Amino acid sequence: MNLSRSEELFERSQKLIPGGVNSPVRSFGGVGGTPPFFARGEGARVCDVDGNEYVDFLGSWGPLILGHAHPAVVEAVREAAGQGTSFGAPTERELELAELITRAMPWIEMLRLVSSGTEAAMSAIRMARAFTGRAKVIKFNGCYHGHADGLLVKAGSGLATHGVPTSAGVPESYAAETLVAEYNRLESVGALFDANVNRVAAIIVEPVAGNMGVVAPDSGFLEGLRRLADDNGALLIFDEVITGFRVAHGGAQARYGVRPDLTCLGKVIGGGLPVGAYGGRREVMRMAAPLGPAYQAGTLSGNPLAVAAGIACLKVLAEPGTYERLESLSAQAEAGLRAAADSTGAVLTVNRVGSAFTAFFCAGPVTTWDEAADADTERYAAYFHGLLERGVYVAPSQFEAAFVSLAHTADDLAFTAAQVKAALST
Repeated sequence: MNLSRSEELFERSQKLIPGGVNSPVRSFGGVGGTPPFFARGEGARVCDVDGNEYVDFLGSWGPLILGHAHPAVVEAVREAAGQGTSFGAPTERELELAELITRAMPWIEMLRLVSSGTEAAMSAIRMARAFTGRAKVIKFNGCYHGHADGLLVKAGSGLATHGVPTSAGVPESYAAETLVAEYNRLESVGALFDANVNRVAAIIVEPVAGNMGVVAPDSGFLEGLRRLADDNGALLIFDEVITGFRVAHGGAQARYGVRPDLTCLGKVIGGGLPVGAYGGRREVMRMAAPLGPAYQAGTLSGNPLAVAAGIACLKVLAEPGTYERLESLSAQAEAGLRAAADSTGAVLTVNRVGSAFTAFFCAGPVTTWDEAADADTERYAAYFHGLLERGVYVAPSQFEAAFVSLAHTADDLAFTAAQVKAALST
């Protein structure tokens, strides 16, 4: 693998862009080395500026469920661009996308489009606070909901302590309104409610964790959150930025049959372009201006290009047999990983939900952040570079997800399994 052009671009980028990248994990800080600069993608493959080709399991961190440059998405964007790239005014396509989303997720009675997952989560929390008249929010250690100030926190010394900032520039007063529980540990949530009676506006959770690596909810966990929220007069927010239209057509809420009060969406609903949405119960969403007192706005919300791409993507996903095919491909990817680990003696735990999976370099099981944090990050870095050298691209961090797309083929997955075995053998 030759990266001379990427190395040159990375060196130049570091002089103008912090860390040389526009989102931190792209810098390869978790695995070391120089990130390849991508030039193009088609189907399940990407090519960098040095001409190296990779089978891609990053998928732009999840939204490319149809693969790169899907013809329907490309044509939709081309047509929309020819009619105007931005209006800052209502368009018919915004309504069409909202209708597609609410048909797939009937617990979303009203929604508003935004431009990112961060914006969706931030706005959903604002609506929850406006609706309940309360300030505090419970989140989970290892779950990420974007870079809004109040969510960049970690747990303190005990279950009932306030969060403290994990990023410079975040005032402690913001973080103090965020309480941190342990994912898959209902007792930690109950303790926070007990210590903050009538003060918690909402629980926000990734129903399937994706930012500590893929971690599925234990049986009864999501149901328990629903019960605790109801018992304490709080709202339940599902952050389905990763899981929405990924783990099932109706997202994790359909897969597990648990109703959230509010849902955050992103990734797939833009077909690869920047878009997000938040929505849920009608009475809660009516808190949003201009109907209610909670202000939220965005000039590029419902951008015509992003909405057109999202419509095209969701229409393909609604075709019969789509998710059965995606599940079959994903099961093959998981089986390849497990077989490679068994044949090489590698200590590997594979977690998969639908078409998202993570290979943890630890004995497992991995059901909490503490268990995920026990994974061998140095071994993952070696594995990552071993795959990169062999033409397979996965997330440059142990604590992220890999994604199978509808563009992957059985041959792609067989090739990847062989490369995984070779990488684990070194």
